[in-house]
Amino acid sequence: MQGHFYKPHCKCPGKKKKKCSCGAKWAFIIDVGINPMTGKRKQKKKGGFDTKGDAEAAAAIMLAELQQGTFVEEPNTLFKDFADSWYKYYESTGTVKPGTVRMRKFTIKNLLPYLQYLKMKDINLATYQNALNELHAKGLSHSTLVGIQNTGKMIFKWAMEKSVIKSDPTLYSYIPRTRETVEQLEQKNEEINYLEKEELALFLEASKTKGLERDYVIFMMLAYTGMRVGELCALKWKDIDFEQHRISITKTIYSHNKSVKEYELLTPKTKSSTRIIEIDEDLIKVLEDHRARQNEVRMRHRNVYHDKDFVIAKMKSNYGYPEYIGTIEYRTKRLIKLTNLNPNITPHKFRHTHVSLLAELDIGLQEIMDRLGHEDDTITKNVYWHVTKPKKKEASTKFADMLRSL
Repeated sequence: MQGHFYKPHCKCPGKKKKKCSCGAKWAFIIDVGINPMTGKRKQKKKGGFDTKGDAEAAAAIMLAELQQGTFVEEPNTLFKDFADSWYKYYESTGTVKPGTVRMRKFTIKNLLPYLQYLKMKDINLATYQNALNELHAKGLSHSTLVGIQNTGKMIFKWAMEKSVIKSDPTLYSYIPRTRETVEQLEQKNEEINYLEKEELALFLEASKTKGLERDYVIFMMLAYTGMRVGELCALKWKDIDFEQHRISITKTIYSHNKSVKEYELLTPKTKSSTRIIEIDEDLIKVLEDHRARQNEVRMRHRNVYHDKDFVIAKMKSNYGYPEYIGTIEYRTKRLIKLTNLNPNITPHKFRHTHVSLLAELDIGLQEIMDRLGHEDDTITKNVYWHVTKPKKKEASTKFADMLRSL
């Protein structure tokens, strides 16, 4: 076999090196080509083998890769450095939504304690899988682990493309799951949080009589349309067809550094999120009244008004800028406390409330999903089945009664 095999760190004196007794490791050195700049041969060394046979086997693999053109000279890049380079590249593409970019940064932070000071070439399946196992043992949710796994796969795929590693350690990795016992499954009763119709009426009345400015129109819109809060904050007057009683959902909003003035309008969450929502005369009237008050504010502060056509625009300061999602969250908590309703209700729960009320009206699940802009959503389905459960039981009873009457 081509190559030179030796023990570079042998400490045995003189001729005893032929019969090494100091426990030094074997190494090899082979030619890997010609340096195009100097014309001199390039050599590759590798050590740390327990036996000469191990060194010969590794050298044979390297020679075969050289002959097949698949040899990759893996650099000594640390995971933390490569992950940082990948993140900057990922962020710079400009094709990823800011929220997704933030999520990738969070998932990298989760992997760092287990991989940061390891060389990329030394991370194998066992090492990577152990990181996932440890994160699962810490109690991270399955969805969080999915995000971490997806980010890890993207990083190591890029490493393969850049010839930083020869094999992908994430290829056969998996996300651990905790198997629930029969007792846990039987006792499991996931709480579904939404407002019953009487509770919603109480909340909306409080928003009208005890709410802050714009509270009534904000929560009427959330309750009557089921739109996401980000979609509401991004909504413009041109998106509302007052004659046809329709609202077009075409965008959502992202606020940089939680600043009202640093916002960005983005495409909706998913393809199905772009939709048209039919609305009724009551909501149209509320919107017309709100637009009239907004026009007064616009004229009064026309020299500083941020006139970008936003429906839920600020009217006390930063005139005309779209409302910040965090403000709506705060206002929800305030009204929930005033009405002594379920403290777990958030602005997003108005989507679940919308689902429950439509289900009570015998609107089909698919029609509800289309209205909410969902391709698939477990919570929406759970709310629907929860509300329609009594009707399903009633159907079963009627069916049995029919057969008995034959």
